Amino acid sequence: MSAWEDDSASSTSAALNLVRDNVLELLKGFDSPPKRLRVQAGGVTLEAEWPQGPPAVNGAVPQPVAAPAGPAEATAPARSDDGPHEVRAPSVGTFYSAPKPGAEPFVKAGDMVVKGAQIAIVEVMKLMIPVEADVTGKVARTLKSDGDPVEYDEPLFHIVPQGT
Repeated sequence: MSAWEDDSASSTSAALNLVRDNVLELLKGFDSPPKRLRVQAGGVTLEAEWPQGPPAVNGAVPQPVAAPAGPAEATAPARSDDGPHEVRAPSVGTFYSAPKPGAEPFVKAGDMVVKGAQIAIVEVMKLMIPVEADVTGKVARTLKSDGDPVEYDEPLFHIVPQGT
């Protein structure tokens, strides 16, 4: 590889990292993840599409709500009264249980996890979005396999919260 090709690859990688970081920051400002997001650098295009929601009231269109500056906390646990807690997909994408192909999975059934620990990845258009445990407890079951497509808010793991 020539020095020019090496520099070109470095600058392309840096540009992609910058785009990824900015898109992830942008997504934090939405009150709910979009169904589809299109980003184009040349000519600057940004499109976000949400699933069909409730109709506008008196012609008023609901406005996006900015996310709080600090880390987001779920207002209610995703758990039924009788079953384990469900960790859900943060976005539409592809599920991966390990940091790279051939590596050990982040977690397996029977493992103890702490709130905030990374337990998987959802890939969206080459963006790797970490899936984090939102409760401390024991992994009861992984509901997806590597490479499985996932929908937004689809259950990925069952975790039995510690102390319940």
